Amino acid sequence: MSSRAIYERAFDEDVQTGAESNQCPECDGQVTTNAVETICEDCGLVINEQRIDHGPEWRSFEADERERTGAPLTAARHDRGLSTEIGRGTDANGNKLAGRKRRQLGRLRREQSRGRFQSKAERNLAHGLGEVRRISSTLELAKTIRDQACQLFRSAQNEDLLRGQSIEAMAAASVHGACRCNGLSRTFDDVTEPARVEQARVRTAYQTLNTELGLPTQPVKPSGFIPQLASELNIPDRIRNRARQLAEQAESAGAASGVDPTGFAAACLYKAGCDAGRLMVQSEVARAANVATVTIRTHRDTLNELAV
Repeated sequence: MSSRAIYERAFDEDVQTGAESNQCPECDGQVTTNAVETICEDCGLVINEQRIDHGPEWRSFEADERERTGAPLTAARHDRGLSTEIGRGTDANGNKLAGRKRRQLGRLRREQSRGRFQSKAERNLAHGLGEVRRISSTLELAKTIRDQACQLFRSAQNEDLLRGQSIEAMAAASVHGACRCNGLSRTFDDVTEPARVEQARVRTAYQTLNTELGLPTQPVKPSGFIPQLASELNIPDRIRNRARQLAEQAESAGAASGVDPTGFAAACLYKAGCDAGRLMVQSEVARAANVATVTIRTHRDTLNELAV
């Protein structure tokens, strides 16, 4: 009997045992089963233990053990990561291939690339997910944020939201939407800089995503932009901490609602620096936040009114 037949037989016997043994053989009590053992809730009798784990068997990176499976499924690939890649030059053991074998693998690789996509929509999905991965890598986002952005782009294509939008703009909008849903302080400038598309098109694509899909976005607070601006302006930690306190006080008072969070964070840094005796130029702070100097002065006056 093959190993697969033995495994299936053991699985069937395990299922039948779990279906028939609902009562304890000793006291007829209620029987419960977890991932390790089957026990009686009344008398504590262990009826069955060391059950077979039917979960996935992941890869082993030990040198003396063989890899049993491939990588897990991922939303960052159009085929969920189930595609096969044909190597070049060497076999699985690292030995060089003969010329005839290399030519044969080249022909197989060409035919595989031709049949990789079943439709135009699948090709667009692969291109869009590639853009999402590239932008997420440039912004150094976490893997979970990247996967959420890929799933958001996939949902946009399923809802036919790519019509009239460029793939690059929708990919950048998906990354921005994933950041907003997780409360990360990323502006359109941060997302558009690594993208190959204009900011206006990214804003339009994001508005389409937010309207049609109803994204659970969180409001961006000015305090989240202070570390980034302080690092760019080389501001000391004591001034940075004071600017964060000013931003949090303004957020608690409701003075930071409905304003540009980047400009308000820059104003908090400017006021904290002036209060600490550090010479700061409004134009430099405004340039770092990509806002006008009038915005810095307006938010500074708001902070002065709160301090009174």
